[in-house]
Amino acid sequence: MEQPPLDLVGLVSHLPNNWLIGYNTHQFTQLVEQLYLELIQISKQQNSPKIILAERNPVRFLAGFIAATAAGCPVFLCNPDWVKAEWQQVFELVQPDIIWGNLSVVSCQLFAAKKEEKKADYRQIMIPTGGSSGEIRFAIHTWETLTASVQGFIEYFDIKTVNSFCVLPLYHVSGLMQFVRSFLTGGKLAILPFKALEAGEKCEVEPADFFISLVPTQLQRLLDRTPQWLSQFQTILLGGATAWHELLEQARQHEIRLALTYGMTETASQIVTLKPEDFLKGNNSCGQVLPHAKVKICNPNGKMLGANQTGIITINADSLALGYYPDTSFVREKQVILQADDLGFFDEQGYLNIVGRNSNKIITGGENVFPSEVEAAIRSTNLVSDICVIGIPDSHWGQAVTAVYVPSHPEVDTETLQTALLDKLSNFKRPKYWIPVESLPRNAQGKINREQIQQIAISWHPDRSNLAASQ
Repeated sequence: MEQPPLDLVGLVSHLPNNWLIGYNTHQFTQLVEQLYLELIQISKQQNSPKIILAERNPVRFLAGFIAATAAGCPVFLCNPDWVKAEWQQVFELVQPDIIWGNLSVVSCQLFAAKKEEKKADYRQIMIPTGGSSGEIRFAIHTWETLTASVQGFIEYFDIKTVNSFCVLPLYHVSGLMQFVRSFLTGGKLAILPFKALEAGEKCEVEPADFFISLVPTQLQRLLDRTPQWLSQFQTILLGGATAWHELLEQARQHEIRLALTYGMTETASQIVTLKPEDFLKGNNSCGQVLPHAKVKICNPNGKMLGANQTGIITINADSLALGYYPDTSFVREKQVILQADDLGFFDEQGYLNIVGRNSNKIITGGENVFPSEVEAAIRSTNLVSDICVIGIPDSHWGQAVTAVYVPSHPEVDTETLQTALLDKLSNFKRPKYWIPVESLPRNAQGKINREQIQQIAISWHPDRSNLAASQ
């Protein structure tokens, strides 16, 4: 049954003239109305055309997003910098009718060659997500799931208006939700690419009135350059990857109002958040559950565990995605619970602590090793500037703990690293192999591509022919 149209265009027309900082709000409103009317006309000929949105310009991206959602068209948020192989995945999956954005000739050729038709339901918002393998999937959201996330956010922080300073990509859930929070609460939105911010550009805003979202690598770079500026922000939301202990201590020393978060694309951003006041008192957990969500810790059989017992994180949230395009299995199979790949526990005060990802767990000699713990210990030596720990097949141990790292200076070698870990990790947790590299493959949110790391390890390993065969 077709739903009544969302009056998002009407909301845009009532926004204050200065809500989109650094851009002409009147021109933005005109662009939204123009795109919306175009889609309405197209929809008369073709019911709810599927739209790929890959605009580099933030104003055109946001205008396209609002217009598509208001017109009831399924919209797929895409990264304009995806390479040919990634676009091949996307076009085969989506089979779009309309493309907004300056894509490569290769992408346009793929679009022209589309054959089979895949259907998308009325007014779905597809947000890209990918696992460690790099395979692109789209979590299916709606305006209602995004709104639920905003409602939980403002209730948790006990605020009515959210001003956002966005340096993250708008096609990613962490960037998109900054816009949605400001849009729905009548707050201001400042958009500045992180590279520009790192280069010294600034928006004319009062940081004390704004939230800013960062991933750990971004926080580290800004702490090294402009810690005083960061300390002025109302709240700095930190997520996307595991933050290391030394980074958190450095932020605390500068009195940064940090809010560690836990969430994912499937939950429309954070569902657990640590309030800045708790962080400044020394708490390094992910915080407490937001009002729109329920989080439990369960064993593999689904039994709920008690305080300080580590298990699988299971989620029920009003902001939960419907499924992965084109499969709305979360709804069809009535799965109101999402079982995450993450392992963690709640302490006695109800604060969530993340142990690591179940799929990344290394089993060596019958012992469980979680890469996040090993990585944190290695970072604490200050001998590496970046690190990823994985398990590679081993005929004796089952898996061998392997560290792929970027040395902090040329003198760092395996012996130095091994010696530095003697009092930090048990013997079975210490890496058996150390692989130095110039940089690690990370995406814009700081997440490691573990498939590429595995390939690096295979290429480096002395017995790489047998190692590759065992993958």
